[in-house]
Amino acid sequence: MTRPERYKAIVGWFSANMPVAQSELDFASPYQLICAVVLSAQCTDKRVNMVTPSLFGRYPTIQALAGASRDDVYGIIKSVSYPNSKSAHLVEMARRIVEVYGGEVPSELDELMTLPGVGRKTANVVASIVYDKPVIAVDTHVFRVSHRLGLSDGKTPEAVERDLEKHIKPELRPVAHHWLILHGRYTCTARNPRCGECALSQWCRDYSTRRTEL
Repeated sequence: MTRPERYKAIVGWFSANMPVAQSELDFASPYQLICAVVLSAQCTDKRVNMVTPSLFGRYPTIQALAGASRDDVYGIIKSVSYPNSKSAHLVEMARRIVEVYGGEVPSELDELMTLPGVGRKTANVVASIVYDKPVIAVDTHVFRVSHRLGLSDGKTPEAVERDLEKHIKPELRPVAHHWLILHGRYTCTARNPRCGECALSQWCRDYSTRRTEL
C-alpha cells in the first residue's frame, strides 16, 4: 500500500466514523485554553481539568493572572507535572499577552511562540482550536500513531507535522489532530496497543509488519 493510499483509507475511516472530535481539556475561552494546554505538557488532561476550575476561579481573566504571584499559582497547580516552571510560565505568559497583545491571545503561530511556556505544539493547538488554522499539533500520541500507521517516518515532531499537513486537506487538519490524539490515547496506546479492536489495523503498517513476522 502506498502512503497516499494509506492516508486516503485512514482519513476516510475517521471522517465516516468520527466526524466530530474535540479536545478533552475543559475551557471556555482562548485564555482558558492556552493555560490548560501549557499545563497539559507531560500531564494528563484529566489532571489538568482537576486544577483549572480553581485556577480560573481565582484568576478569571488574563489580566487577573498577569497580576498574580508565582507562588500563589504554584499552590493551585502543584498537583500537575513540573508545577514550578509552569506556574512561572503562566504568569509570565499572561503578562506578555496583556502588555504586548492588549489582553488578547494572538492568532499567529510566530506570535504565540513568543509567549513563555508556549512551544510549537501548544501554539498549533491554540491556533487550530481557537482560530481554525490549518495546522496539526504533534504531541507524543500523534507522533507514535503516525509512525505506527505508516503516515510518517519523520524523526522529529516537526517532520511528522510536515508529512501530515502534506497529505491531509487543510479543512480536515484541525479535527485530524484530535483523531490521532484520541486514537493514541484509547486504542493505539504506548504499551499494549489494542490492535484486535482497532478498525485501522487493516491499513496499519506496524500491524501488517508484525503479522508478517509471525
